[in-house]
Amino acid sequence: MKVLVVDNELNIRESIIEMISAFCNGIDELHEADGVATGLKKIEEVNPDVVLLDVELDDGTGMDLLSKLATINFHLIFITAHNKYAIDAFKFSATDFLLKPISPDELIDAFEKVKQHIKNKYLSEQLQVMQQSLNKITSKEKKIVLKDSHSIYFVNVNDIIRCESDGQYTEFYTEDCKKIVISKSLKEYEELLEPFGFIRPHHSHIINTNKILRFDKVNGGSLVMCDQTEVPVSHRKKAEILQVLDSL
Repeated sequence: MKVLVVDNELNIRESIIEMISAFCNGIDELHEADGVATGLKKIEEVNPDVVLLDVELDDGTGMDLLSKLATINFHLIFITAHNKYAIDAFKFSATDFLLKPISPDELIDAFEKVKQHIKNKYLSEQLQVMQQSLNKITSKEKKIVLKDSHSIYFVNVNDIIRCESDGQYTEFYTEDCKKIVISKSLKEYEELLEPFGFIRPHHSHIINTNKILRFDKVNGGSLVMCDQTEVPVSHRKKAEILQVLDSL
């Protein structure tokens, strides 16, 4: 594999290159660039298989660089500092990213994923979702990318009825009756979806408040969703849920 590291900070760039050389197998060539202009030039020159791309560069952003390419023929791994908006955008779009400072274990894991799937045919669509997230699109237009072991789904956030925990997995139920099982915890999706009208009435459930039909008071209380499923409401969440329902 040919690898290109694009980062405006020389010490970080050198550190990443040293770690790749030391810990990642199957790398034939290592190249570097410090910005949008030099990154574009290197991509044209070396035709890399993998690009590690910093989000913030001196002469623009990583997204600026990508927007100047007619096609993206490489596996993309973003590099970012602890910026909540950027991290949420990566999670919504299911794009690969590494947080600074990058650890060797995380770098090795990223390259193992690259070896399993060197080209991502859905990358352009994922980047559109990422740009939406960065632009703070409203829930009616907002999309989230969900990957299971066989497929990748581009789902309107407003079409999600509910999410249910199944151990280390999260089950998504959508308006078109799809059940999508993702190997990530419910907690991660709670934080992502909360700004778009989702609440957690029970430790095993997240629901879209726009999809509630009614609140049933029997047996401690439950929410009946638009697909006729019943979601339990925990005792400690009941007052909060009733307050949310009053505001709808």
